[in-house]
Amino acid sequence: MQKIFRIRTGSLGLLMLCVTSMLFLWTSCALAGDPNGAFTFTKSLEGLTTSGNFVWILMAAFLILFMQAGFMLLGGLVRSKNMLSYMTHCFMATTAGAFIFWLFGFALMFGGSHLAPGLVKGNSFIGYGGFLLLGETYDVKTILLFIFMAVVATFIGSIIAGAVAERIKFSAFLISCFLVYAFVYSFYGHWIWGEGWLAELELGVGVKDFAGSGVVHAIGGICAFMGAWALGPRIGKFNPDGSSNHIPGHNIAYVLIGTIILAFGWLAYDAGSTLAISELRSSIIAANTFLAGISGAIIVVLYTYIKNKKADIAEACNGALGGFVAVSASCAYVAPWAAVIIGLSGGLLMCATVWLVEQKFKVDDPLGAVSVHGANGLWGLLAVGIFADGSYAGVSGLITGSGGQFLAQLIAFGTAIVWAGVLGFGIFFGLKHTIGIRVSKTEELDGLDVVLHGTQCYPPDGKYIEDIDTVVRKHIRLGEFVQ
Repeated sequence: MQKIFRIRTGSLGLLMLCVTSMLFLWTSCALAGDPNGAFTFTKSLEGLTTSGNFVWILMAAFLILFMQAGFMLLGGLVRSKNMLSYMTHCFMATTAGAFIFWLFGFALMFGGSHLAPGLVKGNSFIGYGGFLLLGETYDVKTILLFIFMAVVATFIGSIIAGAVAERIKFSAFLISCFLVYAFVYSFYGHWIWGEGWLAELELGVGVKDFAGSGVVHAIGGICAFMGAWALGPRIGKFNPDGSSNHIPGHNIAYVLIGTIILAFGWLAYDAGSTLAISELRSSIIAANTFLAGISGAIIVVLYTYIKNKKADIAEACNGALGGFVAVSASCAYVAPWAAVIIGLSGGLLMCATVWLVEQKFKVDDPLGAVSVHGANGLWGLLAVGIFADGSYAGVSGLITGSGGQFLAQLIAFGTAIVWAGVLGFGIFFGLKHTIGIRVSKTEELDGLDVVLHGTQCYPPDGKYIEDIDTVVRKHIRLGEFVQ
């Protein structure tokens, strides 16, 4: 009996030892990083500078997230019966898009970059470490990088939403965004921001895209083009002879307010991309961003006035956004005069590609997302190789007599078109020929707000009051309404 007891006691002890060891190993893995920041703060010789950097990046991230309010207000360019649908798409980009980035995107984009603890697994093509912010990525520095990049990632869905507005199924939009976030955006982002093969090109200093002209805007804009192409134009957009009709938006005031909100956030986005409050170059970055945006707006106002004898303020707003997009890649590497040229070119490029997309390709893009983001995102990549003056991070363009950086940027330019074009085509046309991506004609004519979301964005006041009064009278008649 004593022998049996000793055996059982020994087995129990062994079991407890195994369980304790497993718990220790799990805890060590789960807390392998620095989740409370104590080590990060004390390790630094300048703890206050470290804290300042954290505040700088977090505040920039909060302002970048606020840019989604600007994207939503650009819905003033769609008809009132579809405003809620468009805003819902932007909201889902903000929520579901960021969630997908947490599930897959962050690890795929930054795994193997060694930019923060836990981001060590990956190669030059793709990352595969840091999923769900587990293990060593449960660290204040890594999660700081995550929150900044997660709010930036939300732009992709909102860019696509502008081109597919007023006729896409809600389910098709969600599925397409999932695929774009998980594959198209994350892979291309890894190649440049995650220390992938484009960043490692032995031309110049490798591809540079400081704040996402290529990674965010070109990729989003090209996918948006594929989505709009697969959907086909809105009912009434084109006549039988191929000529196009202007479908006016319902509230240009919203567009103006949305543009100012986006401009406000864009300054934080570009300047905050230094990821360090001690980086004094942020003043030049902010100034370059501002100058490019206002230059894009001014040139479009002049262009539309000369062309039509009317200053088109909605087009001017898109001109400003085109300027912001175009300078995002180069804002840290160029002088203010170059930022003005980049912005002016961006505004004119926006006008030219709106005409090209609509009149030549016969693709209906209600918000001009393809022109603002796609065309100017690609232009922004090239602008680095042309105007970088060598004063920051060793990036020198053609104006300094160096052609290597331009060749690197040109490779990134072509890669973006091929990668996003082929995958975007496969995603949207694949969905079109499987589950279907477009609502019925009746649903499109009735408006997507009521059909897909069960309510209008702007309920008629008179009808709303009448309905409430009817309900109240009914309850009074039945003796059920008690004040």
